[in-house]
Amino acid sequence: MAKSDEKRLYRVVFLNQGKVYEIFARIVAQGGLFGFVEIEDLVFGEKSTILVDPSEDALKKEFENTRRIYIPMHSVIRIDEMEKDSALKPRIVPLPGKGESAANGEGRVTPIYTPPPGGHSG
Repeated sequence: MAKSDEKRLYRVVFLNQGKVYEIFARIVAQGGLFGFVEIEDLVFGEKSTILVDPSEDALKKEFENTRRIYIPMHSVIRIDEMEKDSALKPRIVPLPGKGESAANGEGRVTPIYTPPPGGHSG
């Protein structure tokens, strides 16, 4: 891996179980599994003995033994290539709204494709 590739950093924002995840990684690519984005080498902010961010801590625990993440393409909201990693703040943001519709990802986030009732159009 070239020196410039080691410095490369991506912010990936995606929808998962009614929440928006924002994570940082060194490697993001079209996955070997069709229709998935492959994310490797997750990066978290500097550990401080004074301040602990509960959202970042929850993400670390969720992905602590994960080598590679495969995210369905339709769940990806945005991928940014970052210049610096000085202000990393991985987080999970619940979507507005409560109840079952928010848990299903409905509300302000619209799925890309929804089959028509009865399974056909027309």
